Amino acid sequence: MSEQNLSLGRQVKKQNFLSCLLSYARAGKRKLILSVVLSVISITAGLVPYYCFYRILVLFLNGEVSVSGIWSWSLLALAAYAGKVLCFGLSTTASHTAAYHILEGLRNRVADRFLHAPLGEAAKHSIGEIKGIMVDKIEDIEPPLAHLIPEGSGHIVLPLMSMAALTAIDWRLFLASLVTFPLSFLCMGLTFKISGKSYDTYNGSLAQMNSNIVEYVEGIEVIKAFGRTGESYGKFSSAILNYRTFVIKWLSSTWVTMKLAFALFPSTLLGVLPAALLLGAGGTITAAQAALAVMLSMSMVGSLAKLEVFSNEIKKMQMTVEELQEYLEMPELPEKGQDVKLKGYDVELKDVRFSYEEDEVLHGVSLKLPQGSFTALVGPSGGGKSTVARLVSRFYDVSAGGISIGGVDIRELPLAQLSGMISFVAQDNFLFRCSIKENIRMGNPDASDEQVFAAARAAQCEEFIRKLPNGYDTPAGEAGRRLSGGEKQRIAIARMTLKDSPIIILDEATAFTDPENEDKIQKSIRELAKGKHPSGIPGCQGLPQRKRGHSVEQRKTLLVIAHRLSTIKNADNIVVLENGKLVAQGRQEELLMGCPLYRKMWESHIGAKNWSVGKQGKEAEANV
Repeated sequence: MSEQNLSLGRQVKKQNFLSCLLSYARAGKRKLILSVVLSVISITAGLVPYYCFYRILVLFLNGEVSVSGIWSWSLLALAAYAGKVLCFGLSTTASHTAAYHILEGLRNRVADRFLHAPLGEAAKHSIGEIKGIMVDKIEDIEPPLAHLIPEGSGHIVLPLMSMAALTAIDWRLFLASLVTFPLSFLCMGLTFKISGKSYDTYNGSLAQMNSNIVEYVEGIEVIKAFGRTGESYGKFSSAILNYRTFVIKWLSSTWVTMKLAFALFPSTLLGVLPAALLLGAGGTITAAQAALAVMLSMSMVGSLAKLEVFSNEIKKMQMTVEELQEYLEMPELPEKGQDVKLKGYDVELKDVRFSYEEDEVLHGVSLKLPQGSFTALVGPSGGGKSTVARLVSRFYDVSAGGISIGGVDIRELPLAQLSGMISFVAQDNFLFRCSIKENIRMGNPDASDEQVFAAARAAQCEEFIRKLPNGYDTPAGEAGRRLSGGEKQRIAIARMTLKDSPIIILDEATAFTDPENEDKIQKSIRELAKGKHPSGIPGCQGLPQRKRGHSVEQRKTLLVIAHRLSTIKNADNIVVLENGKLVAQGRQEELLMGCPLYRKMWESHIGAKNWSVGKQGKEAEANV
C-alpha cells in the first residue's frame, strides 16, 4: 500500500469505545437490551421487601396489626424476592450470551484485519502482543461486559429510586444521603488519573513478557543447541520480574485513593441515619418513615459499592477497546468486488518501487514474465528477490509503478481471484493443526482423498508420510516434530500441485531438499509447469477448477527464486537482481558471457558442487 494510503488509514478517527464494542455484536444487542431490562426489574423488585416491612411496621405502630395483614405483606415480600432472583438469573444468562457474541465479533474482526492488511502492517506486532490482544485481553472484556452493562444499569436505577423515595419522605434526607459523595468522587478521579498514566506502560510490559515467553518456548531447541539456557532463561525470568515489579508499584500508587473511595462511596448511612433520627425526634417524619429512610439508605450501599467496582472495570475495558481499535483500524489492501476477465496470464512489472517503512528496497524494476514461461530470480541476499515474489502475490502494494496480470493491474483484481491464480511456496512452510492429508487438501478443498494422495506422490511425499504413525492421518503437530525442512517443503509443493494454479511462485522451495530428491522434485515442478500433473498419475487429472478460468492443459507461468543455480540453469529468462535493481537478464549462456555478477555466482556454485561430490570424482558440470 502506498505511504499516502497508509497515512490515511492511520488518520481514521476512533469510535467511542462502547460504540465500537457494540458495533461487533449486532446479533447480541437484543439480548443485551433484554438483560438490562431484566436487571432493572430485578433491582426494583429488591426494594419491595423494604416497603412491605414498612407497611407491617405501620400496622404495629397504629395498633392495626393482624395475622392476615402480616401474612399478606410477607408473601408479597417473598414473591418480590423470588422475582428479583429469577430476573437476575435471566438477566445474567442473556448478558453472558450477548458478551460472547461481542467477543466473537471482535476476534473475527481482528483476524479479518490481519488477513486483509499488508504483511508489513501485520509484522509490526509481535506474536506475544497479538496473542495478548486476541486471547487474553478480549477474554478479559467478557466479565465486565456480561455484568457491567446489565447490572450497572440496575445499580444506577436503585440509588436513583431510593433517593427519589427519600426526597418524597423529606428532601433533607436526600441531601443527607449525598454527604460522602464529593470526597468519594475526588478519590476516584485521582485513582483514574494515576492509573491512566501507567496503563500504556502496563500494556507494553505485558506484551514484552508475552513475547519473551513465546520466544523462549519456541526457541528452546536453539537455546539448548548453543548452550544459551542461562542467558535465555535470564531474559525470560527478567521479563516476568519486570512485569511483576511494575504491577505491584502501579497498584501501590493507587492503593490509598482507591481504598478511600471504596470506604466513602457507599457510606450513605453516615448522613441518613442521624438526619432521620433528628427529623423523627422533631416530629417532622413518623418513626416508620425514619425506619424506611434508614432501610433505603442501606439498600444503596450494595449498589454504590458495585458501581465503584464497575467504574474501575469501565476504565480498564475502555483502554482495552481503544488498544483493540489500533488493530481494528489497520489499513487494508483495497480491492475490487467483482472478478475481472483477463487476457491470459502474462505477468509484468513496470518501474516498480517499494519501501519497507522509509527504506526503498526496489528501485524501478521492470520485468515481463510471458505466459507459460520459466523465469528465475537470482542475486545476492537482500537484493529484493523475495520482495518481488511477494509483490506479485500482492502481500504488499507497490509504492510506485505497477504490476499487471493478463493486462490488468493486480490492484484491480479481487484478492480471492488473485490468490486463486497464484500458487506460492515459501522457504519456511507452515503446517496447520490438522492431519497431513488435510494440510495438503488446503490446496483444493474439493479434492478427493485419491487426488490428495496423487499430489503427494507427485511431490515425492508418500515415502516419508507412510512412515508416520498414522500415515496421512497423522496430526501435523506430531508430524512436525518428525519432519525435516525439506519434507515440509515437499508437503507445500503437494499443496501447490493440488491447487493447479496458472501462475506458480517458488521462493527457495527446494532450499532444504537433499540431493537425492532434488532431481525428482525438479522433474515434478517441470511437469506441473507444463499444465499437467507430474508423471501422469491417475487421479490427479480433472481436479475441480475453482473459478480460475484456465485450462488444466495450459502451460503455467513459473517464477522461481533460487540460490542453487543448477535448479534454474534451463530457465527461459534468468533475472539478476542486486541491491533492488535489475542488473541483467537473459538465458544462462548469455549471462555467463555478459554478466560478471552472474558468472561469479555460477563459479561459486560450481565450487560448492565440486566440494559436495568430493571423492566420487564427478565433475560439477556433469551434476548440474
